[in-house]
Amino acid sequence: MTPHPTTRGGRAVPDDPQPPVTPFALFPTAPPTPVRIVVADDNPVVRAGLTALLSGRADITVVAEAADGREAYEAARDHRPDVILLDVRMPGVDGIAALPHLVPIAPVLMLTYSGEPETVREALRRGADGYLVHGEFTADQLVLAVRDVVQGRTHLTPTAAGALLTQLRDANAHENSDLPAPVSPISSQVLSRLQPSVGQSSSDRSRFQLSAREAEIMDLIASGMTNQQIAAACFISEKTVKNHINRIFAKLHSTSRSEAAAKWLGTAPGSSRGVG
Repeated sequence: MTPHPTTRGGRAVPDDPQPPVTPFALFPTAPPTPVRIVVADDNPVVRAGLTALLSGRADITVVAEAADGREAYEAARDHRPDVILLDVRMPGVDGIAALPHLVPIAPVLMLTYSGEPETVREALRRGADGYLVHGEFTADQLVLAVRDVVQGRTHLTPTAAGALLTQLRDANAHENSDLPAPVSPISSQVLSRLQPSVGQSSSDRSRFQLSAREAEIMDLIASGMTNQQIAAACFISEKTVKNHINRIFAKLHSTSRSEAAAKWLGTAPGSSRGVG
């Protein structure tokens, strides 16, 4: 006898219905390709710690270690990593000397105890894609910086960001200064009348009532940094940067970055008389 099919709701259904096949079963997602790292530091304890930390992440692998700039170049040449973590002070060829040879191979993220402004600026001038000073970042922030450098985003810890900001301010002051060199002694009364027109002092800026973080971000805005660069320098999201900027604009009664920067730097018309 031919078995009668089971009925459901007046419709015949097979006795052993096949489970539906989802598209995800047909096309399994491949795991992401790990970010390949070369770690260069003359301190074996630091190297081992960094290697253990980074290798513990599923999407990161350390392909080689190096104890100086020469070994870092050889490892980078042989392994073609995605990122090179580079110390500054190493025996033989140091990190600064090795930089021009490494940056054509892979992005270089300086990872060092050396936070001197001259060293930071020289590393960035020679092509470093970021600068992290030990003690100023967490393990998660280091991992984020490594991932971001692969995507072309720069990371700077506060010491490095401060060195870069000072350089930008000095360059801006040099280019924009319209005060002639004095040909005779200037009295203190004349100098006091000139001061408000060439920049804001910290006491002048206090009237804006910015928080410490808002003042830091306003300094970075005035230096010409984008929201993405500010986010990287401060280790915060771009959304958080935008929220800070909205509050800054409200306090400075400004509707644009240029207007806010002019008031912050004391170059806006009437800025010495206050916001308005």
